Amino acid sequence: MSALLTRIAAWANRNMPKHEDLAHNRWIGPFARRPELWRFTRRSVPRGVAVGLLVGIFALIPGIQIIGAAIMCVPGRGNIPLAVLMTFLSNPATTPFIIIAAIRVGNMLGYHADISTFYALYERGSGVRDWLGWMLSDAAPAMLIGLFVISVVAAAIGYLVSSFGWAWWIRHKRRLAQERLAQTLAAPPQDGK
Repeated sequence: MSALLTRIAAWANRNMPKHEDLAHNRWIGPFARRPELWRFTRRSVPRGVAVGLLVGIFALIPGIQIIGAAIMCVPGRGNIPLAVLMTFLSNPATTPFIIIAAIRVGNMLGYHADISTFYALYERGSGVRDWLGWMLSDAAPAMLIGLFVISVVAAAIGYLVSSFGWAWWIRHKRRLAQERLAQTLAAPPQDGK
């Protein structure tokens, strides 16, 4: 497990843009000059995960998700790369399931949206006009409330899981360092003969 995490970290380190490259970009430069938004620390990682899940699930519009997550990380001092990465959990493959779950949650909270109409529109491959007509009916409040509830719950779970995962990772690294130190101290001295 740790070998896989090490390989992922090495890959990300090689492929992520460097701080200097981002600082010279006209749009990203103001954010890049705040290094706490790019560091992986015990506080910024859970915040970035939570912000990314919150915005990624609630917004459901790809460009808005990334920009919204980056902007929300600024006052919350969350990790921007992780927030952006978390927005990709809502993608074309998962969006229909998120919408269906949101409508069901909204219906459980007292709103009313017809799920069978959603399935019919989806199966027919309806156009934007039909979807907007359905959304402007009673489906919009149910879906928006459901998206809000799901995104807040997902953000809280993501925050807790990443906090515990970060603590585990640090303990694991310390234990490995202590084992290496113990092995070094226990090894017999070599004479040079």
